[in-house]
Amino acid sequence: MLSESVLLALRAIRRNILRSFLTVLGVVIGVAAVIAMVTIGNGATVRIQSELGSLGNNLLFIQPGQGGPGAPSGEARLFTVADAEAIRQQVGGVAAVAPVSRASATVVYGSESRATTVVGSTSDYLVTQGWDIALGRGFLDGEVRGGRSVCVIGETVRRELFGAADPVGASIRVRTVSCPIVGVLAAKGQSAGGADQDDTVIMPLRAVQRRLSGTTTVATILISAEDGVDTARVQAATTELLRERRGVQPGEKDDFAVRDMRQIVQTMTATTGVLTGLLGAVAAVSLVVGGIGIMNIMLVSVTERTREIGIRLAIGALEHQVLTQFLVEAVMLSLFGGLVGILLGLGLAFAASQLLAVPFVVDPGVVAGAFVFSAFVGIAFGYFPARSAARLDPIEALRRE
Repeated sequence: MLSESVLLALRAIRRNILRSFLTVLGVVIGVAAVIAMVTIGNGATVRIQSELGSLGNNLLFIQPGQGGPGAPSGEARLFTVADAEAIRQQVGGVAAVAPVSRASATVVYGSESRATTVVGSTSDYLVTQGWDIALGRGFLDGEVRGGRSVCVIGETVRRELFGAADPVGASIRVRTVSCPIVGVLAAKGQSAGGADQDDTVIMPLRAVQRRLSGTTTVATILISAEDGVDTARVQAATTELLRERRGVQPGEKDDFAVRDMRQIVQTMTATTGVLTGLLGAVAAVSLVVGGIGIMNIMLVSVTERTREIGIRLAIGALEHQVLTQFLVEAVMLSLFGGLVGILLGLGLAFAASQLLAVPFVVDPGVVAGAFVFSAFVGIAFGYFPARSAARLDPIEALRRE
């Protein structure tokens, strides 16, 4: 019986191919929109997690003031190298501590020049930021302690100043300071905020303080916790130590902020997840609209085929058989629309992922769910027209022209 209903439904769909296509168009758009939105959202989430993770493992960063990352510190006192040393010696579970001072400078090599960011720090900076050395080496302890003007450059600076040549051993000019290159960093690409992480020059902290910034303070301290250590415990111990060193009294607010990169990653992941869900829900409204379109067309089909229905009922077809026939037709239209929508949605998501440079992350559960939901749309919105057809009076139906 079901196979016969399927064959009859296919014949009915084939007889009105254009109308059938227009009928399923709403389902196609709805399914495609849901899959494309969710897939792009998943790709954006993966990219954010990857880029934030590239900033360093088990990373905590300390800034003066109570603003967000990158916010001005106001009147809050900056940190000193002694603060970083105290954290290294007195806070347990710490793998690396890097005081950081930044300055903008133009670097020059021969006839080439580039405005970039100069970072002054210690060897621990490479550990906290998860940097690998592609060519050459990092800083020696003597170079860090003595504040020698040597530098490690990022891939972008290497490419812009040296092209394909090996820059290790050459000297660049950072403002007015001659700086031999001892190493080149492995490329990282853009950060989550869109900044080029490879556009940087790293020098020993004391060299930057003496020759570029003219100060002994640092604006940021980076901490990398040991593997397996609870970063929340390190965060709490660091906060307690800095409150004591900076003379913050009990009950007073901190004049600094210790932030855990894992918490930031979790927050941003949760945010993108919510946005992806909202976009998917909005797109799913198109499925409802498509279902209404199926219902309307099926009602028209019932009206056009009233005499055919009357003949079937008059020669002995049962009410449930007529209902099944029209219901199968509605479901097949919806499933066809769902299948085309899946292919279209995946194609749009792939094109968008290439354009936006985000990973193409397909969620099989969403694809299967969209297909199943399209079948449900066919059942839900095809039932009323099918019931109307099944309940026709054979005599009245045969009287209609």
